[in-house]
Amino acid sequence: MSTTATTTQSSRSGVITGLILLLGILLIGWLGFQWLFCRFYVPAGKMAIVTAKSGKQPAPGAILVERGEKGIWKDVLPEGRYFLNPVRYDVRIVPSFNIPLGKVGIVISKIGKELAPGEIIAPDHDSKGVWHDVLGPGRYRFNPEGYDIEIIDAINIPAGYVGVVTSQTGKLPQTGSFADIGEKGVLKDILQPGLYYINRYAYQVNVIEIGMNQVTMTSGNNGESIFNTKTQLETNDALQTLQMNTMRTQQTARLLQNSTRNQSMDKVAKAVESKSRAESKEGAKAKPQNRKPAPREDVLANALSDDAQIFGVSKSVEFPSRDGFKVSLEMTVEFELLPEHIAKIYLLYGDMPQVVEKIILPQVLSVSRLKGSSYGAQDFIMGEGREKFQQDLREELEATLATKNIIVHNAIIRSVEIPDDILKPIRDVSLAKEQERTNEAKQETAKKRGELNTETELIEQRKRETQQETERLIAMIAAESRREVAAIEAEAALKVAEINVEKSTLKAKTVKLQGETEVKAKFVTDNEKALGEGMRAKAVGSGDVLCGLKAVEALNPDVETRVIYAGQGTLWTDLEKASFALPVPEKVDEERK
Repeated sequence: MSTTATTTQSSRSGVITGLILLLGILLIGWLGFQWLFCRFYVPAGKMAIVTAKSGKQPAPGAILVERGEKGIWKDVLPEGRYFLNPVRYDVRIVPSFNIPLGKVGIVISKIGKELAPGEIIAPDHDSKGVWHDVLGPGRYRFNPEGYDIEIIDAINIPAGYVGVVTSQTGKLPQTGSFADIGEKGVLKDILQPGLYYINRYAYQVNVIEIGMNQVTMTSGNNGESIFNTKTQLETNDALQTLQMNTMRTQQTARLLQNSTRNQSMDKVAKAVESKSRAESKEGAKAKPQNRKPAPREDVLANALSDDAQIFGVSKSVEFPSRDGFKVSLEMTVEFELLPEHIAKIYLLYGDMPQVVEKIILPQVLSVSRLKGSSYGAQDFIMGEGREKFQQDLREELEATLATKNIIVHNAIIRSVEIPDDILKPIRDVSLAKEQERTNEAKQETAKKRGELNTETELIEQRKRETQQETERLIAMIAAESRREVAAIEAEAALKVAEINVEKSTLKAKTVKLQGETEVKAKFVTDNEKALGEGMRAKAVGSGDVLCGLKAVEALNPDVETRVIYAGQGTLWTDLEKASFALPVPEKVDEERK
């Protein structure tokens, strides 16, 4: 029994060990499969699009699916390392969306709820269409199977311009009113110069000039006006490129409008030409000399619709004068649009060329014809009449265009053309008057020249007299100066002599005083010495002793002298014991020193 139990236990241990080994092998094999066949990397700047080959069936018509469903996953995988079974999944590595500086990204969704008919802007991110929000500069990961990213330039409004924003979606506001939020139309608020990231599908931005601008009406260049705007300021390369792109887009829109206008004008021109030919044939049968041809503006006004009339007016200023002559003017009008009025002007009239075409040019033509018809042809040739007409024209334009929020600063007449049959007589009369004035001026000039010559001779005579008088005064002043100099020199010599006499006198007194002083000093000195010797003699006892001392002082100071007194008549030789030193007087010691 024990042997059987042992065998059974050993068998169980072997089975368990085998199972553990089998599990280990399976685990190692699974890990190896995952590492070698399921592992993949998504590098920086890339993203992975995963397509599931199996799973639940998605909703009918679905382009992107959620995880666990069969099809293309809605979510993409960002940068990193992942493990997916290649049997069940297909992985595609694509670049992520990069929006550089100065660009804007517009998201167009291909998935989600359907939009209402005619709508293109999605109300939310769960609907198809163009997202209202835009993507600024940066890197984004959107599944390209379900989303398109349109990268366009941002709008950079340069200095001297503003942007008028027009909402392109929503319900229409009342006629002539600004659009509110959610309405379609022109917004009241404008964009100041700067960089803006705007969805072009939701908003349209028209860049319009502000400040001073000019429009020139000329009879040349096929009768077209010349519209001058301000020059752009220099900026850095990146901003300048964005500004150029913004202005190029605006210019393209204006060219398209102009092209449409030109097509209408071609039709009008053909109609006018055919009508003119018909009138010419009828006039040939009648009496053409008694018939005045209709002005081109009147023909255009009859042939054009309201919009065409606005664009079809003649750009040159032509009107009949008070005396019936045709006058043609070349004129320049300087005007200004203020930023606070730009949105209203754009709402009512349109872009800057439309403002010029619809408002400024018609008003200039109307006012100039109205004012010009009260002046004669001769007034436009003479300076005063022309200046008066220009002043009246400017004041009337200022008052008229101010009601339309357009400020007129000046209206300048550059040149005037009138028919030769009236211009030549007026010119001849003017030339005759000018010639007469010239002759009168010449006579007056000759008279003035004679008077000038007389005055010149008088001036020369007075000049010579003045020179002679000046020379006489100079001679008198020189003689007087020499006399004064001689007097000053003589007086100076006298003063020097007097000073020398005083100096000699002082010197003699000095020598005398010096001699007397030396004598007195010597006397005082000798007297004091004598008194000193007497005092010394008294000090030593007698004059003989002083004489002995004098003798001793004359000896060598290193020799010691001793005087021994042994009494009267006795001379002792024991000098060592009985001698005494004679003290030297203090005054003598001081003199030695």
